[in-house]
Amino acid sequence: MIAVFRKELTDHLVSLRFLILFALVLAAAIAATYIATQNIRGAVTEDTEFIFLTIFTTRGTELLTFLFFLSLFIPVISIALGFDAINSERNSGNLSRLLSQPIFRDAVINGKFLAGLAVLAIIIVSVIAIVAGLGLRIVGVPPGSEEVLRLIVFALISIIYGAFWMALAILFSILFKSATTSMLASIGLWIFLFFFMPVIANAITGNATVQMMVARVSPCTLYGGATSVLLVPELDEYTASILYQFVGRLPTPLPFNQSLLLVWPQVVGIIALAAICFAVSYVRFMREEIRAI
Repeated sequence: MIAVFRKELTDHLVSLRFLILFALVLAAAIAATYIATQNIRGAVTEDTEFIFLTIFTTRGTELLTFLFFLSLFIPVISIALGFDAINSERNSGNLSRLLSQPIFRDAVINGKFLAGLAVLAIIIVSVIAIVAGLGLRIVGVPPGSEEVLRLIVFALISIIYGAFWMALAILFSILFKSATTSMLASIGLWIFLFFFMPVIANAITGNATVQMMVARVSPCTLYGGATSVLLVPELDEYTASILYQFVGRLPTPLPFNQSLLLVWPQVVGIIALAAICFAVSYVRFMREEIRAI
């Protein structure tokens, strides 16, 4: 597995696909951060305690927040890294030659998944660090220890969120022989979960608990809820009223340990969805008949 991991990691890092994806995410993040720093005075009041975190959540009149861009690009990057992980090797005949060597099948799929996840982690951590450095340079307010911890947990949750989409893309790359079909299926499901699932959840009338349960089927909703609690400790009246129905009255701003307790169910949900996708991919790949071309 280590040999497959190193080979795939090298291929990703030297590929033009990686450079293009990293450049797009970095450009969008810098633009959103610059707009946020220009409007940060309107978002910060005398009672604001976590000024540094507002760099990631303040939006301008023309661009949305850095958090929104990251939630938008993570699925795209993950899909781009995993949609042709297996079918491209199968169609070129490299997969049968690879398995003819003393390499087990599980080493192939595990190495490919871990290599893609490592590349995704490099992109996410690098972009967050660059944005934090740029925000520190412009705003001039250093982050506190709690803000640093929140950013670290935010990066970890973002990586877990990307792991789900990568596992899903690898699953489609096993199910479909064509790389184009697996890419379209992955992007189509992402569009449905990101744009249409909230609309469907809001269209359901009746019990608010049922609406929330339907919305939480989507990993996009789980990721958005978890990261919002981490990066926006100050609860507004609407969010506080919703949380009061489930966990009772909470202090504002939320302490770090209380924020972790609130985001833990969402994180477990994303991990469960990623584990299910990868488990199905693993079983299907292990049982698949692979012939030499």
